[in-house]
Amino acid sequence: MEDSHDYVVRATAANGLIRAFACTTRDLVEECRKIHNTFPICTAAIGRLMSSALMMGVDLKGDRSVLTLTIKGDGPIKGLTATADNLGNVKGFVSNPNVLLPPNKAGHLNVGEALGKGKLSVIKDIGLKEPYIGSVDLRTGEIAEDLTYYFAVSEQIPSSVGLGVLMNTNNTVKQSGGFILQLMPDATEDVISKLEKKLSNIKSVTAMLDEGMTPEEMLQFILGDMDMEINDHIPVRFHCNCSREKVSKALISLGKKELEALIADKKTQDVFCDYCEKHYSFSVAELQELYDSAK
Repeated sequence: MEDSHDYVVRATAANGLIRAFACTTRDLVEECRKIHNTFPICTAAIGRLMSSALMMGVDLKGDRSVLTLTIKGDGPIKGLTATADNLGNVKGFVSNPNVLLPPNKAGHLNVGEALGKGKLSVIKDIGLKEPYIGSVDLRTGEIAEDLTYYFAVSEQIPSSVGLGVLMNTNNTVKQSGGFILQLMPDATEDVISKLEKKLSNIKSVTAMLDEGMTPEEMLQFILGDMDMEINDHIPVRFHCNCSREKVSKALISLGKKELEALIADKKTQDVFCDYCEKHYSFSVAELQELYDSAK
């Protein structure tokens, strides 16, 4: 990922009455696809979710702030999880990465049907005692519309979210990215109608990216006549921060009873990271050490 071109930009327009984010995430979504061997519809779903997690994550305050987006649905994908911090790191996984469905009526990957009916949850951990958790029912399962609904209902912020993942014929990722536009409380009717008019005439995110537009150019295209200013340019990447130490702590947190049952098996236990698919093996002797250090 050293030669990645992925990044998020943060911007404002209309004298601060609009704030905006846009990103290109092709390399990190391809990295995720390779790790999890996802089928195209699953790659599109997790790619959209990771793009939105990154744009929301970079806006968090505090050194160790983390944002997690989860979708649980009754469709064949079953669920998606994406976790991002405010430094541009993201990781994600799909509960069922091998789903095949016919295209939707527009001829696109049918992410909505693959997810089905369910819930979108947003968990913001900004270092307080309890994380903030907001949850809404899925509107379409296409993710962008669901996030737009979440912002309106849970955060009372009128927003427009655009997300897209375009696949190559060999099932690798050709383009991925998105934007989030949000109106501030003092936004005037003039600003609102101007933005609505512009949004009604824009192409899809994947079409803009495939034409070679950068995140800055996407925002320029939408907000260029509204005094847009780019405030931040943040490199982003797929990165899992799991470690043997963290897995050991997780095993200890199971409690003595659970550890006792694992030791009684008299077998090496293999622990698997959902995000990066790394395996951590613990011998019976190592499990005994964890047991001895557990409360």
